[in-house]
Amino acid sequence: MVSWSLRTSVVALACVSGGFAAQIQNPYVALPPDAGTHRQNVKNIFLTSWDAYKKYAYPHDDLEPIAETWTDGRNGWGASLVDALTTLAVMGETEIFEQSVNHIATVDFTHDHSGSTASVFESTIRYLGSMLSAYELTGERYPVLIKQARTLADRLAGAWSLGNKVPYGQVNINNTTPTIATSNIAEAGTLTLEWSRLAKYTGNDTYRALAENSVRAIIAETKPLPGFPAQGVDPATSKPVGAYVTWGGGSDSYLEYLIKYARLTNTNDNIFADNWATAVDSSIRTLLRTSTVGNWTYLADLDDSGTIRHIGSHLACFMAGNWIMGGRLLNNQTIVDIALQLNDACWNTYASTITGIGPEAFGYFSSDGNYTGSTPTSDELAFYNEHGFFILTGSEYYYMRPEVLESNFYAWRLTGDTKYYDRAISAYQSFQTYLKTPDIDAFAPINNVNELNSGFIDDMESFWFAEVLKYLYLTFDDPNHISLDKFVFNTEAHPYIAPDAKASYGSGKLAASSSQPFQTNSGVLPLVSAAAKIPATSPDA
Repeated sequence: MVSWSLRTSVVALACVSGGFAAQIQNPYVALPPDAGTHRQNVKNIFLTSWDAYKKYAYPHDDLEPIAETWTDGRNGWGASLVDALTTLAVMGETEIFEQSVNHIATVDFTHDHSGSTASVFESTIRYLGSMLSAYELTGERYPVLIKQARTLADRLAGAWSLGNKVPYGQVNINNTTPTIATSNIAEAGTLTLEWSRLAKYTGNDTYRALAENSVRAIIAETKPLPGFPAQGVDPATSKPVGAYVTWGGGSDSYLEYLIKYARLTNTNDNIFADNWATAVDSSIRTLLRTSTVGNWTYLADLDDSGTIRHIGSHLACFMAGNWIMGGRLLNNQTIVDIALQLNDACWNTYASTITGIGPEAFGYFSSDGNYTGSTPTSDELAFYNEHGFFILTGSEYYYMRPEVLESNFYAWRLTGDTKYYDRAISAYQSFQTYLKTPDIDAFAPINNVNELNSGFIDDMESFWFAEVLKYLYLTFDDPNHISLDKFVFNTEAHPYIAPDAKASYGSGKLAASSSQPFQTNSGVLPLVSAAAKIPATSPDA
């Protein structure tokens, strides 16, 4: 067990500035000789998926590869073709890219085409996120992308139309009326990158102000942990709903964007970087645990009653890459070290299954607790004793999510350690084997990652194009292409051109603490290193 005194200020005291631009990537990363082959294999998976979408679903939102038809779950604006746009640009697929832009120019973003409201969050990260990024990636040659992004944003802005600072989550696009309901901090706080970019290219700063003030309103409220808001929020009042704390869904990208917004804008206002650092510090103090089998490092959840829940999720695995980025920007090697351990634990959920693919959610046991919200079965206990985690009942599926491979990409670009390169190979080869659909040449989610023939889920989500295949492709690509020191990815993997980095981000101090309304036992803390430097892989190091 680690005493509170050793944990105190583990983030704040380790933040130092060396006077040089904060650097994320290792300049000595060298691609193995077979990188071109793997890069082409990933591109082939993309093009195969695209051809199936084009044949059976274009220009609708998603392909249903089993039924060989389409679905319009994202308002019928062509989610897959829009979300794929930046990956097409990254891969150099100019012809398909231009065909897609020509279609996007004809989409009516002022009307819903599926009979449902629009998610402000999903519409922002997929539609706005991709169009704005694609505009940048192609040298600002397609102004119609800004025109269409502005049209959609003007409809989504109805989410703030009732005098509320925090946006409502759903909007009737046809009349811009919001749905009155509670939301969560991920939906409300994952807008700053896209809306500030839109402000830049339209000259209308209202877009930035709406998104940024939403985050400020969340920050201003009482939090269960210092710097770490509750998952739920009431847009009408900006007040928290409940006290659930997690790096998983519902909170994830709010935390992700705090440090990313600081980096993309190079703002001198430390509120964003400081609140990110404080949330990380609170997580290290309160949520960080080590499994009793395998010594896997994980971040637990904290439920409404203040009870630690020893669970993790595929969605939450983004945090390893986010901590790598933030740790480097804060010149804090402690955060980076923990991030790499979190990344290894997330990869273990892939390496431990029959298919080599990770599940949706999983549980752990630590020396100070094993509560996951349900009682493990005998099979789950046996699996835990072998692998150091167990798959939660009902979460055995893989929904083509990117987060594990996203963090693996960050770890590869940080260290150049070929174990991350090899993991990317393993993942895409498993996808080729187990996600390939039987009747048409496409890919689909599977029901159970630990069974060989568990059946498919009939939906090829747009983030398969936008995220999974982009992160894999970039792992095998020249590290100077879409460098993490020159671009900031939105949560849908759409990269934005960033200014030169500052020497450091944040004040070096933690944000003001709110009272902690409960007591928890401290878990095992990974070893803390003092030196703030990129791991050297130079032959001369």
